[in-house]
Amino acid sequence: MKIVNTSVKRPVGVIMIVLAIIALGVVSVRNLVVDLFPKIDLPVAVVATSYQDAAPQEVENVISRPIESAVSTVQGIETVQSQSQSGSSLVMMEFSNGTDLDQALLDVREKIDQAKGALPDDAGDPRIMRFSPDQLPVMWVSVTGKDAASLTQLADDQLVPFFERQEGVGSVSVEGAKEREIKVYLNQAHMKQYGVDAQTIAQSLSNQNKTASVGTVEKGNKDLQLRITGEFTNLKDIAATQLQTSAGAVIHLDDVAKVKESYKASDSTTLVNGKPAVVLSVMKKTDANTVQVSDSIRSGMDQIKQKIPHDADLKVVMDTSDFIKLSISSVIQNILLGGAISILVLLLFLKSIRATLVIGLSIPIAVISTFALMYFTGETLNVLTLGGLALGIGMMVDSSIVILENIYSYRQQGYSLFDSATKGASELAPAVIASTTTTLVVFLPIVYVKGIASDLFTPLALTVSFSLIASLVVAVTLVPMLSSKLLSRAMDDHGRRYWFASFMEKVNNSYARGLNGVLKYRKTTVLVTILAIAGSLALVPLIGAEFIPASDEGQLQVKVETNRGSSLSHTEKVVEKVTDKISKYKKDIETDYVTVGGGDYGTGGGDSHKATYTIQLVSPNQRDQSTEQLMEKLDKDLQTIPGAEINVSQMGANVNMGDPIQIQLNGPEHEVLNQLSTQVMKEISGIKGVNNLESAVTEGVPQMNIAINKEKAGMYGLTQDQVLNQVQMQFSGQVAGKYREAGHEMDITLLYPEEERSTISDLEDMKIQSQSGAMVPLEEIATFKQVQGPATLLRENQQPQMNITSDVVGRDLASVVSDVEKKMDAMGLPEGYSYTMGGQAQDMVDSFSDLAKALIFSVFLVYAVMAIQFENFLFPFIIMFSMPATVIGVLLGLFVTGLPLSIPAFIGIIMLAGIVVNNAIVLVDYINILRRRGMDRHEAIVEAGRSRLRPILMTTLTTILGMVPLAMALGEGAETQQPLAITIIFGLGISSLFTLFLVPVVYTYLDNLTAKITRRKS
Repeated sequence: MKIVNTSVKRPVGVIMIVLAIIALGVVSVRNLVVDLFPKIDLPVAVVATSYQDAAPQEVENVISRPIESAVSTVQGIETVQSQSQSGSSLVMMEFSNGTDLDQALLDVREKIDQAKGALPDDAGDPRIMRFSPDQLPVMWVSVTGKDAASLTQLADDQLVPFFERQEGVGSVSVEGAKEREIKVYLNQAHMKQYGVDAQTIAQSLSNQNKTASVGTVEKGNKDLQLRITGEFTNLKDIAATQLQTSAGAVIHLDDVAKVKESYKASDSTTLVNGKPAVVLSVMKKTDANTVQVSDSIRSGMDQIKQKIPHDADLKVVMDTSDFIKLSISSVIQNILLGGAISILVLLLFLKSIRATLVIGLSIPIAVISTFALMYFTGETLNVLTLGGLALGIGMMVDSSIVILENIYSYRQQGYSLFDSATKGASELAPAVIASTTTTLVVFLPIVYVKGIASDLFTPLALTVSFSLIASLVVAVTLVPMLSSKLLSRAMDDHGRRYWFASFMEKVNNSYARGLNGVLKYRKTTVLVTILAIAGSLALVPLIGAEFIPASDEGQLQVKVETNRGSSLSHTEKVVEKVTDKISKYKKDIETDYVTVGGGDYGTGGGDSHKATYTIQLVSPNQRDQSTEQLMEKLDKDLQTIPGAEINVSQMGANVNMGDPIQIQLNGPEHEVLNQLSTQVMKEISGIKGVNNLESAVTEGVPQMNIAINKEKAGMYGLTQDQVLNQVQMQFSGQVAGKYREAGHEMDITLLYPEEERSTISDLEDMKIQSQSGAMVPLEEIATFKQVQGPATLLRENQQPQMNITSDVVGRDLASVVSDVEKKMDAMGLPEGYSYTMGGQAQDMVDSFSDLAKALIFSVFLVYAVMAIQFENFLFPFIIMFSMPATVIGVLLGLFVTGLPLSIPAFIGIIMLAGIVVNNAIVLVDYINILRRRGMDRHEAIVEAGRSRLRPILMTTLTTILGMVPLAMALGEGAETQQPLAITIIFGLGISSLFTLFLVPVVYTYLDNLTAKITRRKS
């Protein structure tokens, strides 16, 4: 090949190109974005709308349904789900893969704008959000001190602006803050005495709290802007607001009300390590480096601490970059360890430091070149891309080994250094290019795989491909050039017998005898292979399957749920008991962060009966128990707390892939779905592996229905709307304007004293004012009925739905799903009702289906590449027989290590389709070379086997041993790549054994068949 001759003749040019690539790679790796996982493109949008004090049924009818109808016609939408709960509505839209989400969101906004007219006037403006993992905080910082009010002011005035100025920070939000408010407490007796009502007061506050431009006047040669300033400047101004009574008299607000500056009633509480705190959640910019953002915040904390009050304490609660750093560090260690093992294997076989150096140089050059290619293709430096490098570390030297071995064989025949390098490299360069190409083409079909599997593993495929391309270029350019300069004395025996050479000679002789044996008993060889494959398939039911292995990140989540409708104070009392239990484990806990109450997406939905703990454990080397062991102990301990349902689960900063099991019940009536969900939970609760079983309708929300008698109300001149407004004013209050002070803006809220709006008696005795001024007791024109209303109403594609979710513990996902489906099928749902499986279970099925298609396509591409290389359809077909034996190794490896089949393992199987044929390509290609030289077929097979055994063993061992650190899951975050490494190690190992014996047998069978077809003698 010309490229080989050129590289040998022009060594200076090759060296300069290599140095330029190294420099480019070093610059690229410094600028690569570091993250835990590749960017996940989730085509999901959310429309969040608040509708304060409305029951779930009302929210569904007047908010969720109109929005569902409006957005369902947007092009690209696959699923529309809505969640209606007290005071809020969430409508989630999932788009098909490939949809231009930016354009889709514009279409959604247009549809929502058209639908706004159908929404109630007092509903909040719908907020349209693009859901993305990039929107999740990368760090939480707690602020503790003497009181929440001063901490809130400190956070708003100093901390948030300071942190948002740090490099890479997108935004900072405050949790647990106290919001200031001007409260105007109305005195009903005085209001009745003066003849004013709440609406009159609200209107007067609004009218007398305005500042506006009213025109211009000339003064000399200038125009003066005229501006009337009438906004309130202090609380006295508010108290002095003039009110006109029904008799025409003028009074002041403080005659009928008391004005007081206070804080809004909080619907949530935030505690860090058991103490009240304000928490700052930091989100990065889309293209920012998570680790750099974290480092910027931490360095910024050191600066800002000197400027804030000494009694305020800043502390990092959670930092996702910690696990990223540990994971990246562990993967780099695995790369270095794998590379070191590969170098030792080369040194063992080559017994020459110079020869080992020639091949070993291909590893760092390939790695550095890969970094440059990653930078220019926009990939990030994460666990999976680095895992791709770790997986490819052993394969990087395969091409160089084959080339060097052939160069050495020519050198032993007496050729000069130059001729050995050019002839040896040129002769096997086509085979090396073919074997590398077969490994590369298996990744092409992954482009057509959709969903999370594609988002996560396409970068891995690209990284492996980049490293192999770089190693191939090194093998056909740098290796021949270095061989012509450095191998003058390499591998000389100097009259001494190298012990490993003696060992390899025995292995070669044993292999030659074995090869003669299988060629003599060809049918037996084929039969043994078939039986071995059939036997391995019997292991399939014992292996099981899961979606993606979870990483042990040392994080726990504790969900506390009291009876629905419980007050925030009641939930806080239960949380105190939970905190006491958790404190027993403080030696293993670094930080615990709990939020009590709150709502989803800031809609203010009533979740006062819920609390969520996020617990960060100390590093594994500082504790005696694993995260799973601590989870089980803590869960058992917390079950002794009465009055609450408490679940403990593992969590982490990795991709949120949903609940492992999600049963979606569908049907026309919510009530029937509620009953069915209770039955389903009872049926599947006894299945082994089902854990933390939850349903959206565990318990209803207590509510009071007020039915207004329209005829009786009409007798007093009252309409239903007038009654509704007055009741709402009495029990919820009304915002009458804004008060601005030193750059801060706060609501002016009218409300009645708490003692007049806290009991059912207060509701029944409430006086409704008619237009004539008469006061009518509410109980005279309305009836009251206390009922249990639904907590949350779900719909999917405009049909009622109910979800039941579960974690999986102690078993693989596929086995648990199989048992759940058997129970569900045996239940016999009523006509019109059905169920579907969602969550990770459905994602697993979809991904396995897509990957199976990709595997078939990959096998075809491998055959096509070999057919082009050999310009023959027969020889590639012979080589393909090295693939079936891979099944034996894959299934045996997963069974021995106790790992279920997962997405990473499936990716490993696809990679094997391109890897396992490499040895067969080298073997069959050399058989053909020897036969073209006139050697007999049998002799050619045996000689090719003896000659190619050494490079085959070298390439196989470097690939396998280079992946051993990953297979052992050494370090943090290595669990994700472990199934992939196990699959390749066992699959390649067993397949190589069958390649050495089965492929020669198949070669003879097909060669005989060809001879018969072409009517020539064997």
